[in-house]
Amino acid sequence: MRRLWPFGVVAAVELIGVASDVTALQWLAKPLLAPVLLAYLLRVRRRIDGVAVGLVFATAGDVALLLDGRTAFLVGMGCFLGTQVGFLSAFLRHRRPPVAAVAGYLACWAAANVVLWNALGPLRLPVLGYSLALSLMAAAATGVSRRAAVGGALFLVSDLLIGLDAAGTTLPGHSLAVMTTYIAALLLVTTGWAQATGRAPTAVGGPSRTPRPVPGGAR
Repeated sequence: MRRLWPFGVVAAVELIGVASDVTALQWLAKPLLAPVLLAYLLRVRRRIDGVAVGLVFATAGDVALLLDGRTAFLVGMGCFLGTQVGFLSAFLRHRRPPVAAVAGYLACWAAANVVLWNALGPLRLPVLGYSLALSLMAAAATGVSRRAAVGGALFLVSDLLIGLDAAGTTLPGHSLAVMTTYIAALLLVTTGWAQATGRAPTAVGGPSRTPRPVPGGAR
């Protein structure tokens, strides 16, 4: 859809920057991903809600995670915790998610933390708390719409890739996979929310969405 073409441009520049490892392009585009979607959401919804607040936190988190080091990573995680809490509060006010979805995501959360626990070292407790909020957000998204549910799942996938990297397991194409799933998650959650709350068109145009890094990670 026409109102999302700026997001397509910004996302393309970011992914090119990641794929080609051009830092300047990433600094140019990444901090604009969430603000462009926020502008779209405010035009559609004409009000500030939990999803809008979450996008503000995502902007701060994206900037923090452009920096290197554990401190920047923890600051970014704290910002994205604000994102998950904002999304979660909005979704729960809209509709309760299916019990099966909540149970399934909590089971995944527990399993992932058990597997990564020893490898995460001092990041264990921050990751434990953040991943719980993320899993609850993804579960709550299933009560909003199918599109939002896919977005929530992709957000979890993106952060799981980051968690694997923090634990010392880096998959081929890690950085591009993290950003692709993250960008897709932001787009799907935002447009799914806008559509479910009654004011967005049903068709969403623009590029496929795409996704934080850990020390040495990519998002």
